[in-house]
Amino acid sequence: MTLSYNNLWKTLIDKGMKKGTLCELAEISTSTLSKMKHNEPVSLGIILKICETLNCKIEDVVIVISSDQRGA
Repeated sequence: MTLSYNNLWKTLIDKGMKKGTLCELAEISTSTLSKMKHNEPVSLGIILKICETLNCKIEDVVIVISSDQRGA
């Protein structure tokens, strides 16, 4: 399984928010955002902070892609 944060980038665009602004408002580091750019795992606490800041659901931030889906 792998993670994808593509939904986060779409949500930011939909809300007209820049990545730097998200870092400030959610109180997350730029290194955390860098991990997310590379689809690396971050803590659930970070994801929940982002959801609270953006007033969105977890699936608007991250999705889990199974090995089967990657090959399709």
